[in-house]
Amino acid sequence: MADTRILDVRKRIALVAHDNKKKDLMEWAEYNKAALSRHELIATGTTGKLLEDVLDRPVKKMMSGPLGGDQQVGAMIASGEIDVLIFFWDPMEAQPHDPDVKALLRLAVVWNIPVASDRASSDFLMTSPLMHQQYIAEIPDYGSYIKRQL
Repeated sequence: MADTRILDVRKRIALVAHDNKKKDLMEWAEYNKAALSRHELIATGTTGKLLEDVLDRPVKKMMSGPLGGDQQVGAMIASGEIDVLIFFWDPMEAQPHDPDVKALLRLAVVWNIPVASDRASSDFLMTSPLMHQQYIAEIPDYGSYIKRQL
């Protein structure tokens, strides 16, 4: 049987955006300002500063993505400190920290947290009734994988 963890009514949402997608994320955040106000927000450096201005509220800021912010958010996902990841990434431009980006997205899937990567999926996620109630998420059992590695 898989372990579970409870995502409270007030979710811990990580918000990340590549440079070419920051404007899109800010517009989306402003449009969803009321819904986001019900949750704890965590962001990588520059994105966090921009969100604080747009939302007029504090955002817990990590380092800038290329300086390790993506990895900090990934560590928070692995330790159960992030419930939802909204990551407006730029599919048209290579990033100097592409391995970190892939690792962040991989960790979100490994730990079974909801992920949105564009405005449409973020809108669907934020308007889901599950965003506004407690949710019990299954944590996959990686025991057999770990045993194979030993």
